[in-house]
Order: sequence, then C-alpha cells, then structure tokens
Amino acid sequence: MEQQIPGIRDGTAAGTGAPVLEEWQQGGKWFTYEGHAIFSRMAGRGEPLVLMHGFPTASWDWNRIWPMLVQNNNVLALDFLGFGFSDKPREHAYSIEDQADLVQGLLEGLGLESVHLLAHDYGCSVAQELLAREQEGVLPFQVASVCFLNGALFPEVHRPLMIQRLLRSPFGGLLGRALTRRSFERSFLKLFGSKSLPDQRDMDDFWHLLTYNNGRGILHHLIQFMEDRRCHRHRWVSALQNATQPMRLISGMADPVSGAAMALRYQEMIPGADVVQLRNVGHYPHFESPWEVFCAYRDFRKHR
Repeated sequence: MEQQIPGIRDGTAAGTGAPVLEEWQQGGKWFTYEGHAIFSRMAGRGEPLVLMHGFPTASWDWNRIWPMLVQNNNVLALDFLGFGFSDKPREHAYSIEDQADLVQGLLEGLGLESVHLLAHDYGCSVAQELLAREQEGVLPFQVASVCFLNGALFPEVHRPLMIQRLLRSPFGGLLGRALTRRSFERSFLKLFGSKSLPDQRDMDDFWHLLTYNNGRGILHHLIQFMEDRRCHRHRWVSALQNATQPMRLISGMADPVSGAAMALRYQEMIPGADVVQLRNVGHYPHFESPWEVFCAYRDFRKHR
C-alpha cells in the first residue's frame, strides 16, 4: 500500500534538475534528535525511500540523482548528526548505533510501516544495523529492500585512505582541526574515477559542508565508525546473510577504498548476491554517474 510522508517539500525547480547547494539547504527542514537539530529533505510521491549518506560528506551527495528518484518515490534524506547542515556537538559519543537510533526515531515518528533503504559508505553500516534490529524483532517498521553503494560491508577488505588512518590516531583531533582545503582535496579526489572528478564548484560545496559549524573539530570523533565496523562485524555481516528482503550492491569498481575487492567479497559471502559493477566509477557512484545508478536502482525495484 502506497504511503505518503507528511510535510513534503521540494527545493528543486519542478524536479527538472539537480538543485544548487543553497537551494538544497533552503528546501530542507530541521527536526530535533536528543536536543540537536538534524537537517532533512523530503520530496516526491510513491513508496518511502530513505537515502543515507557517507563519510565525511552529507545528504547533498544525492543531489544529482534526487530529481530522478522523486518521480516515483517518496524520498527522505537527512544529514547524520555531526555531518553537513546538522548539529555537530563536540563532545558527543558518535556511533553507527546512535545514527541508527536517529533514523529509527524519525521513521517511527512519521508513522511509516515500511521503507526502502538506499545507502552509501557510512550509511551502509547504518543500514546493516537497521537490518540486524529488524531480524531481532525490535524495529517498529519493515525494511522492504536495501540497495548499497560502495560501503565497507566487510571491514576486512576495506582500504581506508591515509588521512582516515591518521584521524584515528592519537593526533587525530589536531589533524582534523588543522585540515586545509588543499590537503582535503588531495585526499578526497583519490576516491573518484579519473573520468568523473568533481569540478571546482563541487569541491567548494563539499568543503563548505565539511567545515560548516566547526565540522573539522569533530572529524576524529566521527571516524570511530571504523572501530564500530570491526566490533560489530559478525552481527552486521550476519544481518546481510540472513536478510529476506531484496538486496543489491551497486559498486563503483574504480573506488580504491571499497570498490572491486568489496564487490568480490560480497559475492563470496552473500547467497545469490546481486551486484551491479560500474566501470571507471569511483567511491561516489551516485555523484559520478547518477544516470547509471538510477537505472540500476530502478531495475532493482522494478523486478522486486
């Protein structure tokens, strides 16, 4: 049965193209989670579809595919706590479980009975946690399907960048606060396919979202999700292996962090694995090749 998410607003121009960052922010809404303001976007008609972004970016990552998705889905995207336009409390104990609590609380508050999940990177771990909770019988809604984009679903084959390793070190707090635009770009651009690099305006937007509201000061706290993945590895992998709903992995194979090796591991570990491989696409397939990702996702949902 089709469900309508209350309070829909669309910041695009009649859905004709991807919004610029200012429009994205102006078209959003904030809700409160444990006293913190969380940025969200809602638009479209159809079954509820929740978009969950990666580290260290924000829901803005979805802007190029957003106009396509809202045509046939009731789309909800949010900036996780500590990311993008959401609050970034300095002393908060950030964790994947906490972000899953945030998503669960929002969806429960909206009264949704069933949702589809489309997750990237960090968001993939949140999706795994939600799947585990559903299998444990503690999730108040049904996960109808899950589509993953380039996430570290299996931490043993994850290859973090050097800057990520350093952020986890005892000097991580100092490194984050001292991070410059140049050093960020040098590391960030390694994640993309050679034919789909962000332009200068894109990098302006990514940098703005990262540094918004003292974002550099908490990077060393956010990066602890890598330890969460290690600690919860068995539970989260089991959630994938025991899932009964349709799942698909759309993998940018040129991703040096969680690309080809992660796709191969997924095929080895998941019974009847459904994997779509995108050649010459890096860690951000929905940003680098939005039409390919949309077609792969549309096909996934159409045949389920």
